[in-house]
Order: sequence, then C-alpha cells, then structure tokens
Amino acid sequence: MAAAQGRLSDGAGGMDERKDTGEEAPHTGTTAPPVFSAAVEALRTARLRPQIEVEATRAPQRLAPYAYALEAAVVEDGEDLADGRLVLLHDPAGHDAWRGTFRLVTLVRAELEPEMAADPLLPDVCWSWLTGALQARGLLYGEPSGTVTRASSHYFGELSTRPSASQIEIRASWTPREGRGGVVDTAAHLASWCDLLAQVAGLPPAGPGDASVVTLPQRRGPQSR
Repeated sequence: MAAAQGRLSDGAGGMDERKDTGEEAPHTGTTAPPVFSAAVEALRTARLRPQIEVEATRAPQRLAPYAYALEAAVVEDGEDLADGRLVLLHDPAGHDAWRGTFRLVTLVRAELEPEMAADPLLPDVCWSWLTGALQARGLLYGEPSGTVTRASSHYFGELSTRPSASQIEIRASWTPREGRGGVVDTAAHLASWCDLLAQVAGLPPAGPGDASVVTLPQRRGPQSR
C-alpha cells in the first residue's frame, strides 16, 4: 500500500518536519493513559468497507506526548484510487489550540481527471466532504482547520510520453469531543475519515440514503503516483 507522505500539522501551527519515527507514546517510556489506550484499541478493531486497506504506521514524535497513526489506501481492481494518513494525538494536560486533550490530523490525496481539477469550486467541495462526513455520522467536533491543494504535473523531454496528471490533497485537523470519562469515539471518526477517502476516490456511497453524495469520478486507468 502506498502511504501518503508529507508533513502533518497539529492544528496549533506546528509542523513535524521529519519522517514518521514515533511510537504510541513517543516522548515517554511510561504506560499510556487508559483513555488513550482505549482510543487506540477502537481504531485497531474498527470495521470498515472492504475497498479500504488500513494498517498502522509509525507516528510523528513532536506533535503530542502520545500519538498513534494509520495509513490507508482505497484499492479497487488492484488500483490505488486514493490514499491517506490519520494521526491520533493525545495530551493529557490539554492543548489551548485544540481546546481539548485529543486531536485528529489527516492527509488525504488522490489523482484527478483534468476537467475535475479545473473546477474552481473543487477546494470548497472537498472541504465540505470532510465536515459532511463527520456530520453524517452525528459526530461532535471542534476547532477544524486545514488546506485543500490541487496541483498539475506536465512532462517534457524524455518524460514527454507521460500523460499530464492532476492531484488533490487535503490536510486537516479537528478536535473530537470527548464523552463520559474523557473517552473519544475514535472508531466513528475513523469511519468518517474512510467515508472521505471513498468520496475522494470516486467510490459510490456505501450505505442506503446516501445517493445524493457527490464524488470524484474514478480515474480512467492506472497512473503513476
């Protein structure tokens, strides 16, 4: 599975400029708090739609005392249609910018058809997919922030035989609201994130009643990532 690469923001203006090198508790050798362990276990055992392949990856070190990361790819007929990374951060002391003790940070990307990439409303639509995916599952969250970037590549010289390519990239973070005992429903947030991945990949809605959801058209054929 091709993992999404790039820097992740913690929503507080800080960036982890190194490759993922952390563990679940990157800054300490102590046992993780029970609420964080429960949140991680929920991520590990969540049931997701079969086209999405998810696996644990090493988490960034500098964003919070405790972190856990997943990478995922939407795969259909052997082709990666979209990929991304989701990081769960936890600071037991709380974080002023987060307005909470947990934060979810994501990077999602997919290749686009040129006509879709030219749509001036595309960034707004992609951001609405993120917030809509959370709202569709009734999840409470706060302090959302992020960017939507589209880029085009054109090849010349010895690479001129390659077709032009366009890509959309969503970087975002939000604070999941905690329930009783400080517990966060991370499984539901993961499912919402996978809904976003599926939309970006152009997959049809998974559940009944979602026919009005607009998705990116699937790519016509394999493209280099």
